[in-house]
Amino acid sequence: MAFKRTLAVLPAPTLSASQVRPTPLHVSYKTQGIVSYWHANLRIPLHFHHFSAKIVSVSNKRTLPSLDATSKAIIEQLQRDGRRSYAEIGKVVGLSEAAVRQRVQKLTEAGVMQIVAVTDPMSLGFNRQAMIGVRVSGDTRVVADHLSDMPEVSYVVLSAGTFDILAEIVCEDDDALIELLNHKIRAVDGVANTETFVYLQLKKQKYDWGTR
Repeated sequence: MAFKRTLAVLPAPTLSASQVRPTPLHVSYKTQGIVSYWHANLRIPLHFHHFSAKIVSVSNKRTLPSLDATSKAIIEQLQRDGRRSYAEIGKVVGLSEAAVRQRVQKLTEAGVMQIVAVTDPMSLGFNRQAMIGVRVSGDTRVVADHLSDMPEVSYVVLSAGTFDILAEIVCEDDDALIELLNHKIRAVDGVANTETFVYLQLKKQKYDWGTR
């Protein structure tokens, strides 16, 4: 868990270059206004005026990295063709194959993008697709988490308007859809009611919208 801190430390402890690399901080408070933290297995006391050290907030939210022009260009190349080799991408963006591979790995690990095979569900035996509009009584985020855990659900968003949540589902047939609605989705605590929009025909689906 990362700590967001507002601390003014004077004087700063003298550390070698290997000791100042970012690592998790474990903060412990003592009396007399002294704060200690463990950094790279080294306990460092920090002296403050009484009560001058304060942790403003604690957050475990993931911060997405800022994207430079090169990373955006790599993403756009993969949006056009996810099978394009790193060597080919490197020629376009001006990087080596190894550098492109490293950037792609960082982007996928950070959750900026996924590289997957996009399939046609109907050709794989999933003959029923639908969007389920869900109205919620209570915390919409909790209900959305439950829906996200269901293997039949491929897409979940919190929305404003008539429905609190929109969930896209993929099933084998109508019987599987009924089973999903009655015994899974409507059984979730907090689901007030649902409305089902069955897909008749897919007219457009794209993923190459570029970057901004």
